[in-house]
Amino acid sequence: MFVDRAKITIKSGKGGDGAVTFRKEPFVPEGGPDGGDGGRGGDVVFVADRNMRTLMDFRFQRKYFAEDGQNGMKKKRFGKSGEDLIIKVPMGTVVIEEESGLVMKDLTEDGQKFIAAKGGKGGRGNVHFKNSVRQAPNFAEAGGVAKERNVILEMKLIADVGLVGFPNVGKSSLLSVATSAQPKIANYHFTTIDPNLGVVKIFDDSFVMADIAGIIEGASEGQGLGFRFLRHIERSKVLIHVVDVSGCEGRDPKEDFDKINAELEAYSPRILRKPQIVAANKIDQLDDLEEDEKYLEFKEYVESKGYQVFPMSAPLNMGVKEVLAAALLELQKIEENPVEEDDGYEYFDFEAEDNDPNYKDVYVGYDEEEGVFTIEGKQLSKIFRSTNFNDMGSLRYLYKYIEGKGAIDQLKELGLEEGDMIRIEDYDMEYWEE
Repeated sequence: MFVDRAKITIKSGKGGDGAVTFRKEPFVPEGGPDGGDGGRGGDVVFVADRNMRTLMDFRFQRKYFAEDGQNGMKKKRFGKSGEDLIIKVPMGTVVIEEESGLVMKDLTEDGQKFIAAKGGKGGRGNVHFKNSVRQAPNFAEAGGVAKERNVILEMKLIADVGLVGFPNVGKSSLLSVATSAQPKIANYHFTTIDPNLGVVKIFDDSFVMADIAGIIEGASEGQGLGFRFLRHIERSKVLIHVVDVSGCEGRDPKEDFDKINAELEAYSPRILRKPQIVAANKIDQLDDLEEDEKYLEFKEYVESKGYQVFPMSAPLNMGVKEVLAAALLELQKIEENPVEEDDGYEYFDFEAEDNDPNYKDVYVGYDEEEGVFTIEGKQLSKIFRSTNFNDMGSLRYLYKYIEGKGAIDQLKELGLEEGDMIRIEDYDMEYWEE
């Protein structure tokens, strides 16, 4: 079974909390702070592995969590950082952030890696919060939160040459003759459901060729197995377009040629800009190639559009070498004059996520249904999680932060009075003037 798409949940490790501890020292309040910092949470890292062929493993395991960082300890000892979680995927895997639909990374090279979810930073111990006024801080910083997200893994085959065409036109036969691959071949549509790869050895060179399942009309709109088929064509450098010129199924080869190219262009105009070689297959079913009117019309029509046409009978190995040689020539041209081409992806902005300009902003509101005032903010949440509610100094630090952001004044404008409830995260507090 070939699996080329999977959805999983990943979660980085939470940063360890800073420690609240005190050393024993004469004439020093509480002995003086010595709480160490928490360890960093583990990252979730994707790595491309050439030895993997499918995304099958991700059908059986859907959740991947990195290790949390260890909390800080006394005597200024740091907590141990959490282990990174390494997730191996096949080469050619595109990692997509599900919520935005944006591409996080396109892994095309063996060993290529990237961090999909960074672990939370370790929180600072109470030793960092000592000053001339606060000699014995009874609070520390909470560790950074873990990042959790749903991602979609899409595998796109990496092949030098891709075979395209309607079902049952002879693509699998061409692959089997040209390579050592043994695809399933039969005289009915969609014999090929999963892509097949094979290595073509010709002259003193070689290249990888992929048999992509037959495309149908409407494939670019998701008809049949459209998207699943088409995504594998994107990585091919050269296309061999196989057309049944015998008309044995009552089809018009010219119409077939145009319909396939229309579907390719509708899915991605970039595909149609790739070099395309036309293999006019099943010539063994024609009485006389040189005089067959339908074949000659097809050849003239296709060549008028700027494509080369090669007569071929894959089962009889007629004209196959010429088709492969033409494909090799196009590959060599590309290698000699490589063209930098936009992959067409819109990428997820990790930098914007890590440098959130609204990180320090505080937002207030009123929940009419529950009758509570609310205060929200990313930095506020971190400070709130670090607050020791049994320590007046820690509580005062939290209040001064909220007040300094103007949140109290804004809440009063919304009608806040003494005795009203204020909610931060899941914690409700009663408001009283100092």
